[in-house]
Amino acid sequence: KLKLHKKKAIPPMEVPLPGVSIIKPLTGVDPNLFSNLESFFTQNYPVFELLFCIQDESDPAIMLVSRLMEKHPMVNARMFIGGRPVGVNPKINNMQQGYEAAMYELILVSDSGLRMKDDTLLDMVLSMTDDVALVHQMPFACDRKGFPAILEKVYFGTAHARIYLSADLLRVNCATGMSALMRKKLLDEVGGIQAFAQYLAEDFFFAKSFEDRGWRIRISSQPAWQNSGVCEVGTFQTRVTRWAKLRFAMLPHLIILEPLSECMVLGMCVAWATSVLFDWDAFAVYLLHLLVWFLLDWMLLSIVQNGLLPFSKWEFVVAWTFRECSALYLFLHALWDPTIRWRAGTFRLRWGGTVEVVKPSS
Repeated sequence: KLKLHKKKAIPPMEVPLPGVSIIKPLTGVDPNLFSNLESFFTQNYPVFELLFCIQDESDPAIMLVSRLMEKHPMVNARMFIGGRPVGVNPKINNMQQGYEAAMYELILVSDSGLRMKDDTLLDMVLSMTDDVALVHQMPFACDRKGFPAILEKVYFGTAHARIYLSADLLRVNCATGMSALMRKKLLDEVGGIQAFAQYLAEDFFFAKSFEDRGWRIRISSQPAWQNSGVCEVGTFQTRVTRWAKLRFAMLPHLIILEPLSECMVLGMCVAWATSVLFDWDAFAVYLLHLLVWFLLDWMLLSIVQNGLLPFSKWEFVVAWTFRECSALYLFLHALWDPTIRWRAGTFRLRWGGTVEVVKPSS
């Protein structure tokens, strides 16, 4: 509540706002891509440019972006096709041309599946105080229909939000590259974004580079509204597993700590400990633990949503239970298989977060 959905004081007219170069890496299209991208054309901000980066010359996103540029001729928007190979990270390869062409002192890297409110860019820039190098948004999800959409919203509004906000409070690096506003000068000092092309989790290492030099990382008061037109349980679980693999490779101690942050596992530990120490009924303690955790998650989700939730309490119960029961399976799956299939490539993780491309067997 202290971090999210707060209106910031707008500086007086005589204090100019810095220009922002928004880099949008695109791969393919989905039913919501047009409206998602259009929300960036309509930002209520005085000086910005849009740099669309598309890897494949035959990508249908090219035609869609061209339509938007024709519809909004007053917005400074450019398109870069083909990318530039500078490392193993395909996202950085795709963004490299846009980064080199960026005109302004602030860079916003924003994923294609995000929708922005018209004042979001302003909110992020106002969070960029003199001691801050990176402003990131906590991932959340737009209101959409269907169980997969409910599952995503429940996950990002409970389990993910709890860890994300706690890490930010403790000043632990939790930045995601889904939506990150950064000082271009500080990136240039270490070689630009191509210096991070050896990692798949470039967002974590952007933030680490800034913190190592004494700069702060800050969370924006507005969440990043994910609005992908394709929403499936399998796709969602693949994303969660991929992120877990990256975390374990970068921070191996999380292999021990992360399961202990999950409701079911922690509940079993608490129930066992209280039965041994105080001779309490383990089953009753476990049920009480689940109930309290469930109620706190509902409260947290309501705070992150900042309005009425688009589903019933019963739908929340089903989605929450499914998410909690599947968490341990996804953890074990991430631990068992260190390879990552992302975009058009397959990668093998190394300790420390670096990766190597796995060539297909002939």
